[in-house]
Amino acid sequence: MKDYQLIIAGGGPAGLTAAIYAGRARLSALLIDRELLGGQITVSPSLENYPGFPDGISGAAVAELMEKQARKFGTEIVSGEVTGLKVEAGRKTVRTYDGDYGATAVIIAGGARRVDLGAPGEKEFNGKGVFYCATCDAPLFNNKAVAVVGGGNAAIAEALFMAKFASSVKVVHRRGQLRADRILEEQARAEPKLEFILESVVRRISGDAFVREVELEQVRTGEKSRLPVQGVLIAVGTTPNTDYLKGVLALDEAGYIVTNEMMATSVPGIFAAGDIRHNSIRQVASAVGDGAVAAVSAERYISDQSRAH
Repeated sequence: MKDYQLIIAGGGPAGLTAAIYAGRARLSALLIDRELLGGQITVSPSLENYPGFPDGISGAAVAELMEKQARKFGTEIVSGEVTGLKVEAGRKTVRTYDGDYGATAVIIAGGARRVDLGAPGEKEFNGKGVFYCATCDAPLFNNKAVAVVGGGNAAIAEALFMAKFASSVKVVHRRGQLRADRILEEQARAEPKLEFILESVVRRISGDAFVREVELEQVRTGEKSRLPVQGVLIAVGTTPNTDYLKGVLALDEAGYIVTNEMMATSVPGIFAAGDIRHNSIRQVASAVGDGAVAAVSAERYISDQSRAH
């Protein structure tokens, strides 16, 4: 089993930032990521709210630059899926399908995976009209008709934000009533650009080079209809990648990792950063900040352990 001072689980913006800071601190560090480096931002055609890029920059370009920077400063990067985390006498063992790695400190930055709608056309039009974050992509749909799928707090908050840009926003929800908090629903009902299509589900997303319409089905009657739109925001939930951490770290009711302001978890020497963390606002800028804080905290922990021994 190969040992490192620091292991970073996850290669999104939080993990890559932590890798940059770890390399600059001259830590022996390993980043393990199971998918394309950069995480969910790689499908975003333009990050228009990321500081320093007034004309926007593609998520894939940001991810590529972050990876290059992390490698430049010496952090080792491997492809793999973390399946377990064991702590014995302060030493951490990170388990993957390809073998185990040892570390003094660990940063968990595995993110949260969105809950897909599962409708035909969703994957095909991802980044071509289908999107998952209003704060990230709303300006791309200026003066366009958009459907928001979902009825919880996140969906209604996203719909309200979309109303600042879109010409119209249709909220499609499978139930007869929204699940959002009453005050949020009141705000949405008062927004003239919002229209609610309840007791309906999206059966298909279609178009040409970009989304042009969604096919709806009324859940009680089975009646089909077509809704012309140029964008489909899917907001039916997210779930953190923390199944392997149950019983190891303190998690909130939804499974997100509980941390303090220094990104420390309930176990000394284990830190968390980015969307996987409780109360994350799930933005690239905040993930980058989390990653920096987690890496600095991990470096201090490693230094303290070194002095103690």
